[in-house]
Parts: sequence; structure tokens; C-alpha cells
Amino acid sequence: MRVSRVQAEKNRQTVIDVASRLFREHGFDGIGLKGLMEGAGLTQGGFYKQFASKEDLAAQASKRALESAFARWEAAAASNPTDPLGAAVAFYLSMEHREEKMDGCPVVALGSDAARQGVDVKASFEAGIRKYLELLGRWVADTDGEEPSGKAMAILSTMVGAVVLSRAVNDEHLSKRFLQAAAESVLTASSAGDAQLGPRQ
Repeated sequence: MRVSRVQAEKNRQTVIDVASRLFREHGFDGIGLKGLMEGAGLTQGGFYKQFASKEDLAAQASKRALESAFARWEAAAASNPTDPLGAAVAFYLSMEHREEKMDGCPVVALGSDAARQGVDVKASFEAGIRKYLELLGRWVADTDGEEPSGKAMAILSTMVGAVVLSRAVNDEHLSKRFLQAAAESVLTASSAGDAQLGPRQ
């Protein structure tokens, strides 16, 4: 039975959504086309009608995952407009986020994998990372040009690295301390030299 164009596009979007979660759980090379298509409730035979290659899907899924993650940062910030960075830090550097393998930050889940992918996947990650940096730059009031600020880059690096390390260990106390130490470092660094903010709790 022939699938309509509308249904075909819905199927394509479903595959991208599902792949964005399954790639975060298994890695780009940890799941094949069959598993991805089964996860979307579709047969493998229709894959090449929707995507040029697995890398094409990986690029699309990475873009979707980063858009979703960015929306979560914005939602966290909107929940506390007087301290958007503090709200984002509380969400991102939490044990709950540590456990979100399928829905958590794609930079944490797939950053090292992305480094071994082609230019399209890297381009999706670069675009998403730049959006993170732009948002952080606004929150720490340290943007004076088109290039991302050093402070925003240091904060993002600290936050991503802390979640990676917290997921890499079995010891729950050590895992939690990585997150706590990063949160303290980020919030201290963000207010350093800004007399109006004063020390954060």
C-alpha cells in the first residue's frame, strides 16, 4: 500500500525523534538501522526513501536533540527570570539530568561520538553548541561581539564535563560531588568581578 506524502513526512519526523533519543542512549554506532526503524514502528525497507544515509539521519537527529535540549535550558531559565543561569545550572547539574540517558544533553551523551562523525553531524553539534554559548553569554552579561565569550565557553565546558564524569562512575556520592562542585564553580565564576550580584548561595 502506497504511503501518502503527508504520512511519509510524519514517518520521517517520527524516525528523527526516535533516533534523537536512541542515539543518545546507545551512541551513533551502538544501534543499527533496523533498531532505529523498529523503534519508530517502521520497517527498515523504507529508510532510504526518507534519508540518504545513516549519517544523514544522525545529523538530523543531532539537530533535533540539540533543539530539544536548548528548549529545556530556556524553560529552566524562564522558571526563574531573576536568576536564569542559576535555574539552568540547577536543572543541568542535577542527579535527575544525570539519569536521563535518552532525553538528556546530547553534547554529554554524544560529544565524543560526534568528534568521529562527518561534517554534517559536526555541523549540527556546532550550531547547537553556539546556541548554548549565546544563551550563557547573555546570562553572564559577557557578550561584546559575535564570537562566544571566554566565560560562557568555560561555563559550558565545566557543566558538560561534570555530567560526563558523573555518569562515568558507579559511586553515587562521587557522582553527586562532581555535579555540586561544578555548580559551585560556575555560579562563583559567573558572579566574579560583578559587585552587583555579590556572592551566590
